[in-house]
Amino acid sequence: MSTLAELAGEKLLAQSMILATAESCTGGALSAAITSVPGSSQWFDRGFITYSNESKMDMLNVNLKTLEAYGAVSEVTAREMTLGALQNSRANIAIAITGIAGPQGGTLEKPVGTVCFGWGSREDIQTCTRHFVGDRAAIRHQAVDFSLQIIIENK
Repeated sequence: MSTLAELAGEKLLAQSMILATAESCTGGALSAAITSVPGSSQWFDRGFITYSNESKMDMLNVNLKTLEAYGAVSEVTAREMTLGALQNSRANIAIAITGIAGPQGGTLEKPVGTVCFGWGSREDIQTCTRHFVGDRAAIRHQAVDFSLQIIIENK
């Protein structure tokens, strides 16, 4: 049985797509899952691990005003992270993850388990927010799996 990362890679390879990732709360776990697939260098360019707001601004061109107005955990930030990954790589598709894995950091508005995603091309970036349950490891794992599902299910 193929893993989600293998299925994502097969789809990207079949469509001649090159992927970049921009990760915050998953800390590189998505990139690790991807690069565990033999031959992933054919469809994966690079991953950005931008845990701090400063790194999001420095590496992915996320706007300070976006972070101040919406916070690091927002669909607006996920969109800018996705675009920044595309602008700073040779990829033609990117996916971004930013969220609150816990156990601290949650609020009433954005509880632990809130994760925002951005994905797409320079011409079309989509976003969504999901709420995962469990401990820190479980939330991060669910965010990685959800990201791979996005790649598999989208064109």
